[in-house]
Amino acid sequence: MADSSFDIVSKVERQEVDNALRQAARELTTRFDFKNVGASIEWSGEKIEMKASSEERVKAILDVFETKLVKRGISLKALDADEPMLSGKEYKIFATIEEGISQENAKKVAKIIRDEGPKGVKAQVQGDELAGQLQSRTTSGRPGPGEGQGPGLRGAVRQLPLTW
Repeated sequence: MADSSFDIVSKVERQEVDNALRQAARELTTRFDFKNVGASIEWSGEKIEMKASSEERVKAILDVFETKLVKRGISLKALDADEPMLSGKEYKIFATIEEGISQENAKKVAKIIRDEGPKGVKAQVQGDELAGQLQSRTTSGRPGPGEGQGPGLRGAVRQLPLTW
């Protein structure tokens, strides 16, 4: 029987982020509280740039954008927004969309899998992903983890306390 494997990744669908940004920009043009405050949101390279004439309005733009991200199924944990900063006569917030698992978090998850996961599961960090493998048979020839009894690979991975 073939070995089972799994990958733990953190990817954000760029098209959904772009759709959320366009919806937020459209809402800024129609809402009364954003009239005559120079409110805008747009891509600036790989970052998202939000501008307005006051600190409160630029924070409100961020709130609108966050709402649109949530409605599109994008976790706010992926959004890394800076504090508002004054640039000339307007306030700006720059935000980035974080993808991948940090080396530190990947090492933590690999350690949890080694310590608390079923025997026979091996996990290794591969860039911004974590790859795991469950060997189907032990060296003795008896069924290994995931074969026959027990929760199997999926059940074992679901039971791991993965929070950070």
